[in-house]
Amino acid sequence: MTIKKKVLSAVAMSAATALALSGCARSDGGGGGEDGGTAASPGITDEAITLGVTTPLSGGTAGPGNCTVAGLVAYFGAANADGGIEFGDGKTREVTVEAYDDAYDPQKSLSNFQQNQGNVFAFTSGLGTPTNRAFREAAIDSEVPQALIQTGDPIFSDQTESPWQLGFVPIYQNEGEAFGELLAESDEDLTVAILSQNDDYGEGYVEGFKEAISDSDNIEVVNELTYEATDTSVDAQLTELASTDADVFFNAMSITPLTISAIEKTRELNWSPSWFLPSNTSSPAGILEPAGADEEDGFYSVSFAKAPQSPAFAEDEDVVEFLDNLEEYSGDYTTSPDFPHCMWSYMVGATLEETFKNMTEPTRENFMEELRKIEDFQAPLMLEGTAVNTTEDGQPAVSSVVVQRYNGTGYENAESLE
Repeated sequence: MTIKKKVLSAVAMSAATALALSGCARSDGGGGGEDGGTAASPGITDEAITLGVTTPLSGGTAGPGNCTVAGLVAYFGAANADGGIEFGDGKTREVTVEAYDDAYDPQKSLSNFQQNQGNVFAFTSGLGTPTNRAFREAAIDSEVPQALIQTGDPIFSDQTESPWQLGFVPIYQNEGEAFGELLAESDEDLTVAILSQNDDYGEGYVEGFKEAISDSDNIEVVNELTYEATDTSVDAQLTELASTDADVFFNAMSITPLTISAIEKTRELNWSPSWFLPSNTSSPAGILEPAGADEEDGFYSVSFAKAPQSPAFAEDEDVVEFLDNLEEYSGDYTTSPDFPHCMWSYMVGATLEETFKNMTEPTRENFMEELRKIEDFQAPLMLEGTAVNTTEDGQPAVSSVVVQRYNGTGYENAESLE
């Protein structure tokens, strides 16, 4: 059964009211058509707009999955409490977010899209490459935006291949390349062992990493293995990789429980490499602390978002406001930002508002047009040196990242491998 959670404005609305609003948009064109203007797309009226999120709210990726909704709800909960968002057509609308559990199952995400595409204006923020790929073609055929989703698969940012899509987070190649560049700049001779997910996710990380070290004589990949996203253990792969005693472990893994067990297993095998973790499986509270990691272990990742757990941001204005909004509006999902997806979805909310402010017509077409015009937008929580830029074909909304090292509580910028 699909779990459907609704988070509406600060003014409580029932599920029936939300459906009535979207039904009105389908039947008579909503607010845009009532005054003789352009007929509105489904999911938008003069007073409200409804967004859909299909994402894992249960299963092994439920932690990050719930965060993909929590930040979005926090952002628009606060905006609605302030009276809503003023669109470029002069109408002020409240934003409704409806979330559907796909448990990281592509068939469920496709079903979620098929059942709800007539009720929502756009799908956004959902986590996962296979789950977002599952309904990409259907979204194109139906001309439904699949915008600012949380996958690093580059196909979603290719305007020819995916005219109704846009990724939000850096593509996998961006992240792998950033870490490869850090190693390539080292004065040391380093050996690397690689474990990657056997799909586009893992392949993208490895591709970017290898490209960055391709001209470096000091970096040698001594072994490379894969695992399946459905695997419950990677102990055999880790045992083989540990036998290399590689200096660096490039671990392109997206499954939270497997990442935790991998850290624990390497400790059991007395293998102590420096680690690279993808941004979506690098959470201090969600992964490193449960695995017993500490500052001396040498965990590296990349980021573009301020981490609330970091003492450096304890009094940061963006972080304080984010945490307050999360606590007030996101209780149905999580009020603890244990995964970076909470911060990313908050940024997605801000980027959507930036788009809404420039929409002069209540249509999906106009939404996509304005979405692709954003340049150098400093969304709340963005790290210095990063920005939202949706104008470059082939790149997601965020393509700039900063390499960071775990310091025992959070992450701090890393200038070199230590």
